[in-house]
Amino acid sequence: MTDEDDDHFPRASVLRKVLAFTFMLWRRAPWLAAACAAAMLSATLTEIFVPLYAGHMIDAVGHDDAGLAWRAFAVIAMLGGAMVVLRHLGWWTITPLTLNMMRDVTQEAFARVQRLSTDWHANAFSGSTVRRITRGMWALDTLNDVLLLSLLPSLTVLVGTVALLALHWPLLGLVMGIGATAYIVLTVGLATQVLAPIARLSNQWDTKMGGVLADAIGTNAVVKAFGGEAREEALLAAVVAKWRRRTLRTWMAFTWAGSGQLALLWLIRIAAIGAALWLWSRGHASAGDMAYVITSYLVLNGYLRDIGQYVHQLQRSVNEMEELVQLHGEPLGVADRADARPIVIEAGAIA
Repeated sequence: MTDEDDDHFPRASVLRKVLAFTFMLWRRAPWLAAACAAAMLSATLTEIFVPLYAGHMIDAVGHDDAGLAWRAFAVIAMLGGAMVVLRHLGWWTITPLTLNMMRDVTQEAFARVQRLSTDWHANAFSGSTVRRITRGMWALDTLNDVLLLSLLPSLTVLVGTVALLALHWPLLGLVMGIGATAYIVLTVGLATQVLAPIARLSNQWDTKMGGVLADAIGTNAVVKAFGGEAREEALLAAVVAKWRRRTLRTWMAFTWAGSGQLALLWLIRIAAIGAALWLWSRGHASAGDMAYVITSYLVLNGYLRDIGQYVHQLQRSVNEMEELVQLHGEPLGVADRADARPIVIEAGAIA
């Protein structure tokens, strides 16, 4: 295997194929998937309104209006309780959904491998095949968490917070909207155009290393019979060295991408707070308004930073599931006819 090896799919279609495979599995339990998404969206919406009522409470305190302050406090408390209940419902529904999906893909991949042609098995490392199945199975767990529990709520907070700010102060909504859009474009661009191709190569060598280890240990009796221990160790050392170089390049690329995203987040923070101070200095914002803006930004900043991590996790999961999806689509070589029935042997002997 070399750096120039062809990918299993054209690069532009990898994400589409993996997501289509995941959505196909979701359709087997649509109510669980829909309930999880609805619960997480509702829980996220509660967080959007907390900064708004925090600002009302501070304004009420500034005007010595105890009744209004306590009412705002009560709303914040209710929103917090609703968020806890709804998030619990989201996690409660995703657990059986994910476990059922992991069970199905493992059983179906095993059944597929069992029925592949003898030529395919003769030209495939059994250890690599096992690694492709198990790695893809666990990547599906991460992919479900990212899509349903993380990325979807984060995008909801992003859109909702910017919309609320724009209703009060169009300038702030514009600043936050441009900054958030730039951050998402940068994150997605890095993940799909820079990090994904690099991670794909390191995953290929991870698969090969697993195959070399599993097959050498599984056939240790043959290795010992021919005194081949040194040869197997040299083979593994060469594979591990190539795996290390590819993985080092992948991890360093993620490090640079993370630093660039953090720098952009700080620019957004400076622009948002600076715009809020300008509005306050012109008499267009009160102390409670300033608290609302700063609190909203802190919530938004946390979710934006999380979106960067979620996109990277999504990209990694897609790369790790790529070989499993390819295995599910592997042609059987010699397929049964549509009307084939199990063979029944009534008599026979060995002479």
